[in-house]
Formats: sequence, structure tokens, C-alpha cells
Amino acid sequence: MEREIFEADHKDFRESVRRFVADEISPNFEQWEEEGMTPREVFKKAGEKNMLAMNAPEEFGGLGIDDFRFNQVIAEEGQYAGATGAMLGLTLHNDVCFPYFMEYCTPEQQERWIPGIVDGSLITAVAMTEPGIGSDLASMSTKAIKDGDHYVVDDSKTFITNGINADLIITAVKTDPKEKHKGMSLMIIERGMDGFERGRNLDKVGMHSQDTAELFFNEVPVPVENMLGDEGMGFKYLIFNLAQERLSIAVAAIASAQAALDWTLEYVKERTAFGKPIGSFQNSRFKLAEMKTEIDIGTVYLDRCVMALNEGKLSVEDGAKVKWWSTEMCGRVVDECVQLHGGYGYMNEYPIARAWADNRVTRIYGGTTEIMKEIIGRSLGV
Repeated sequence: MEREIFEADHKDFRESVRRFVADEISPNFEQWEEEGMTPREVFKKAGEKNMLAMNAPEEFGGLGIDDFRFNQVIAEEGQYAGATGAMLGLTLHNDVCFPYFMEYCTPEQQERWIPGIVDGSLITAVAMTEPGIGSDLASMSTKAIKDGDHYVVDDSKTFITNGINADLIITAVKTDPKEKHKGMSLMIIERGMDGFERGRNLDKVGMHSQDTAELFFNEVPVPVENMLGDEGMGFKYLIFNLAQERLSIAVAAIASAQAALDWTLEYVKERTAFGKPIGSFQNSRFKLAEMKTEIDIGTVYLDRCVMALNEGKLSVEDGAKVKWWSTEMCGRVVDECVQLHGGYGYMNEYPIARAWADNRVTRIYGGTTEIMKEIIGRSLGV
């Protein structure tokens, strides 16, 4: 089924992104996987290609185009190339972090930060998760106590994507520890602040080229000018962007499923058993047919959610639906593709093996499948 969501500008942009991935990402990806890090220079090069914060105002170096389809193209092309870990940092920067800067920065903060976010000299991250609390954000213990013209921030965060590379970290804190949701605020903690330390680059099952770190705040003095939005509104702000964050994860999941199917189709046409291609066996054809159907169904719903986001109509519940279903579907598809590869599917030299490891976490981050179903269930009045 032909996709009708993209217009000429998106198709031209896709060609540009595809060239960028082919020239800058694919030749170096294996090395970055071994090193556990995608270099900062990749963000600068992406900025030069107008691939960062595309909806930023032109006065700050952006394109002024508020259309999530451009973000979608970047995520898809990264998945089609099998460069999940390397591209995650860019999509987090664009899809998850930048909306907070656009929506809640003061004019002074915009002038201070947005040009660097656009050109890639300032890399962003968001720090919500703490050791031991999982999805229960209201139970966070990171405190920010006001002391004159600054806040003193204490405690730690973990599983922070872009955690090593980040210059600007949107940090969820408790400015009123006595309150739960109403006591939460967001503030920007910057590289080099006194008392701010980064822990180890975490050793993950997959996405090895994506830096994921522990962050430690040891009485970090953060100027009041670094408060993002109003004090006490942090939980509301986090809810504001969750639908887009989860949609971004769904985009990557469906693109990854398509990439896995494409690699597998190529493999089963060439690999033979009992004197004929393994793709010609009925079981193989049935499995391939099932996967193709699920991917096409998911793509239609995904594209509709993207357009709903562009129209300002994507609800938290719809974001939860597309996130859990797409990531679970991707898990089924990638696992089946490994099976069709046989023993070679378990070898890291084949992209399907890496995709299998990389995609497992998508059912966890951004809110687990179980949390997504809980959100949807509550909306049904049960």
C-alpha cells in the first residue's frame, strides 16, 4: 500500500537524510558501537544539514517548519540503515527535548540556548528516571531547594540517553518535597556546573553506540534563570510532551520492523535448504505475509497519529496506543526474522541480530507497555 502522508518537500528531505546517513553514519557505525558512543561531531554535521530542531524560528537558525513529518523521516532513515543507537541521540534531541525549549523558554533563554540546539553545538537530554522509581515519577527524590538567586540540586538520575554528550539537561526535580505532582519542576542543568558529575556510560544489551549514563547532582547551584517555565508545573509539562515522545518511539519501531523484514526477504531468497530457497517454503511465506500485513496496518495508524499531532489533536491515550502496539509488533517481527535467518540471525555481523537487541528496550522506555495499557484503560472509565 502506497503511503500518502508525504509531500514533495518531505521526499526531498528524505533524500538528503538518506545521503547523510550513508556518508556520515553507516561508514563509522561499527566503530561507534565498539566505543559505546556516537561523537559530538555528528550533531554538528546534522545541524549543517538542517536536521536539528527544524521547527525553531528562523531568527535562531531554524527552518520555522512545525511539521513532525520531517522528524519522522529522520527516524525512519536511521532505522532503515540499521543505525538505531547512533540515530537515537538525534531523535531524542529533536522529538523529546526540543519541544520543552520551544514551549517553555523565556525570550532570554531562547536566545541563550536555541541557536546552539539548532546548530548542534549544544546537545540536549532529559533526566526523569531515578534508581528504584521506574515509571513512578511522583516518587522522585531529586530536590531543588531555593537559596537566594539559585536552587541547590541534590541526588541522581539514571538511564539518561545522551547522558555523556549532553550540554543542556532538562531535569525533573522536587522544588516542594512535601508535594507529589504539584511539587515537581523542570530546570536546565548545564555542562560544567559545580557539583554536577556524570557516572559511567552504562553497558546495555543493545544500542551500544548510544551513550546512556548515570548523572549525579552534589549540591549543584543552579541559577533561578535556569528554571524552565513556572515552579511547580513540571509534571504538567512532562505530560504535555509525552504523546509526541511516544509517537517518536512508534515511528522508529515500525521503521525497524520494516527494515528487519526487508533484510529477511533478501536473505530467504538467497539462502537454500533441501535444494530450494527457504523463502519458498509455505511456513516461510506465511510468516512473511503475517509480518508484512502487521507492518502495513501499523504504518497506516502511525501516519494518522502523525497528522493528528500536526493538527494538535494527538491525545495522551492515542500516543499510548501507538507506542505500545508498534513496539510489541516490532518485537514480534524482529524475533521472527531472527528465526528465519537460522543460526546466522544470532551472529552480530548480520544487522538482524543487532536489531533484535536494540529493539527490546522500546517496550520499556518512554513508559512500559503495561503503563501504556493502564493509561488507555483508565480513559475507558474502568
